[in-house]
Amino acid sequence: MEESKLIEIIKINPASIKTIKHPTDEMKLWAVKKDGLLLEYIDSPTRELQELALNNNTRAIKFINNPTEEMMIRAVKAGWSNLQYIKTPTDEVIKLAIDQAGWAIQYVEDPSEALQLLAVRKNYDALKYIKAPYERVQEEAVRISYEALRYIPLPSLPIELMAIKSNEAAVKFITHLDKPKMLECLKVNILVTKYIEREISKDELEDVLKEVLSREDVEEKYVRDFLNCAVINRNSKTLPIDKMMFIDQYGSKTVKKIAVDEKLKMI
Repeated sequence: MEESKLIEIIKINPASIKTIKHPTDEMKLWAVKKDGLLLEYIDSPTRELQELALNNNTRAIKFINNPTEEMMIRAVKAGWSNLQYIKTPTDEVIKLAIDQAGWAIQYVEDPSEALQLLAVRKNYDALKYIKAPYERVQEEAVRISYEALRYIPLPSLPIELMAIKSNEAAVKFITHLDKPKMLECLKVNILVTKYIEREISKDELEDVLKEVLSREDVEEKYVRDFLNCAVINRNSKTLPIDKMMFIDQYGSKTVKKIAVDEKLKMI
């Protein structure tokens, strides 16, 4: 068949390039102009063909063996997920992809602490794509959202407590929640009681409260949360405690002052 006719066919159906044994340069040009991903079927493409393919579809970067950094940047700017198609991305290209979406870290082999931090700061749940996150990276993710705890297979106790302090609901993501850990959680966030009220005794809770509320440096939020915690009250079947009486007996001067202020608000 004449070349001109083949070119017309390619213009209508660029995929037909796959069936042509020895396509001419012009045929190749028309094919990738129409569909950049057809670069896959062109042997030893020239740089011009690669550029044309990339102009049509940035995912064509997948079929460019030695792309220039400019090509890589163009592909990643068009979509962070294109990073997966680049075999040896430069640091600039990696950072550019992660800066668009932290999830791009999944396409980075053995990422540094700096790159991991960049990823979780962009999207805290990018943590799920990091096989061995640094402790500092875990802290950063949990600081942004307590829900990041669910993506850490074996978090340290300080990391767990950081999440609990931020939001008592984080207790749902602690897989090995034994009694000692429950009590440690209560020391940083008394509202955890609503999730574990049937797992602890009144005496255990009182021991925790005596330790925390006797301190002068106790956080104001902790005291107010204790006073407003619906699970703990003198009529409770599980955790019956007269809060004001308890504070009067065991609370520090700071705690008593906060309690009086909170009581006045309730009047």
